[in-house]
Amino acid sequence: MARLGRDVVSVVAVVVLLVMAAAETASAAVSCSEVTSAVMPCLGYAMGNAASPSPACCNGVRSLSSRASSAADRQAACSCLKSMTGRFGRSMGNAANIPSQCGVNVGVPISPNVDCSK
Repeated sequence: MARLGRDVVSVVAVVVLLVMAAAETASAAVSCSEVTSAVMPCLGYAMGNAASPSPACCNGVRSLSSRASSAADRQAACSCLKSMTGRFGRSMGNAANIPSQCGVNVGVPISPNVDCSK
């Protein structure tokens, strides 16, 4: 009987750990490395070196948009994009046009001046 009690406690402990791990994974925001990887193919267009965004760029923007489903994800992605546009400055003049050129609504303007907390 004592063994059965230990087995139940062990199973409950494993379930609790799994639930905690799932909650942690669900609440994790999109990382800057994911954002950078998704939009890297867009740099040529963003910097004015291409007439339109490449298919790889648009696929990356669509993928990022679908992964950034929570408010925390969108804020994290926004902060990363804001930082990127700020680093490249004026040379990123086409960056704001990428979502519309790709037919994706990202919900925030791509700009070094955007308030990502909203």
